[in-house]
Amino acid sequence: MYFHGARFSNYEAWLSDPTHIGPSAQVVWPIVGQEILNGDVGGGFRGIQITSGFFQIWRASGITSELQLYCTAIGALVFAALMLFAGWFHYHKAAPKLAWFQDVESMLNHHLAGLLGLGVSFLGGASSPCILTD
Repeated sequence: MYFHGARFSNYEAWLSDPTHIGPSAQVVWPIVGQEILNGDVGGGFRGIQITSGFFQIWRASGITSELQLYCTAIGALVFAALMLFAGWFHYHKAAPKLAWFQDVESMLNHHLAGLLGLGVSFLGGASSPCILTD
């Protein structure tokens, strides 16, 4: 969604005046009368008004330009490729050489411990701001 928000939306115009300009995802091409779906959302932009909340989430997370949306999309793509390589390396290169990892129970415990650690870290990160503000 980051790339589509940067490429096809009116995000920067919406940031400049969010009360008078509606968020719009993209413009529908004028094929077989479908341009009727495009409405004036303000700021000289005609498109489909969206109410998904993506613009508000991006603004709340500190994204204030289309360039930042592009960089986030590219960063996510690079990170996904890195994780794909890590998964391939983890299962096909490193894991078979470890004797304890040949045992199914050991492998299960290893992955459950990782998931538990990620869950606890997410809970800590999500609940800490709530605890400090209450």
